[in-house]
Amino acid sequence: MLSRLACAVSIERMTSPTSPPTFGIIIIGDEILSGKRQDKHLAKYIELLTERGLGLSYADYVCDEPERITATLKRAFEQSGVVFSCGGIGATPDDHTRQCAAKALGLDLVLHPEAEALIRERTRDVALENGQPYEPDRPDNMHRLNMGRFPAGASIIPNPYNKIAGFTCQGSQGVVHFVPGFPVMAWPMMAWVLDNVYAAHFHQVLRIEKSVIVMGAMEATLTPLMEAIEARFSGVKVFSLPSVDHPEFGRHIELGVKGTPEQVQASFPELISGLHEFGAKLGPEMVRS
Repeated sequence: MLSRLACAVSIERMTSPTSPPTFGIIIIGDEILSGKRQDKHLAKYIELLTERGLGLSYADYVCDEPERITATLKRAFEQSGVVFSCGGIGATPDDHTRQCAAKALGLDLVLHPEAEALIRERTRDVALENGQPYEPDRPDNMHRLNMGRFPAGASIIPNPYNKIAGFTCQGSQGVVHFVPGFPVMAWPMMAWVLDNVYAAHFHQVLRIEKSVIVMGAMEATLTPLMEAIEARFSGVKVFSLPSVDHPEFGRHIELGVKGTPEQVQASFPELISGLHEFGAKLGPEMVRS
């Protein structure tokens, strides 16, 4: 039952030099939510985006429950933006992501011809490495082909580690790139997608943040000042990071503004001026890009 949605990705659509899309990540697996394994994808994804002048908008963690995975993917496909989904694209009983992606899009799972060729190539390589004859029709080798069954129209993401491809699907609004849960595979695949699909958006908008340590302050007291700064300077985001037990500053708030260099240059002095009016005791200032 093929849907009217086309799953194939329009590279031209995604690389248009307009404002950068939002980026999200979905991390799937019981082992993460049970604490059996610590997630490493989120920190690496932020690193990959930051290196390219991009930023992360959200992260979702989902257990190996088909209904939840399907609902999460459906939301990603129906909202504008770019999402990477990590995990669950294998062919064991606890791998549901490929099937859930197809269900979320209303598409059939079909064996992708290029993915099939790569899987057969991989199984042949493994047989030769082990000094065994290559038997393509052996039941276990046939079962491995399930890892190449993607929603109809998907495009593949090359896997430099073992050739077992990931895949990309386009929803009504959003694009989701599916990679394995193994970092050694997922991270180079994520970098490949960013470099080959979204390079037009790299370092397109330079954003920085400038902040100051405010000693012993209460957020509730400073909230009117924060709201006034955001109201006066369009596009500026004010942030507040309280701490109660810092070894050097004790109880304090790191208060700052985020935006383009021009926006920060205009708004930060107003923030400092407002803090002086409150009689706030100020510590060091910090600038981050």
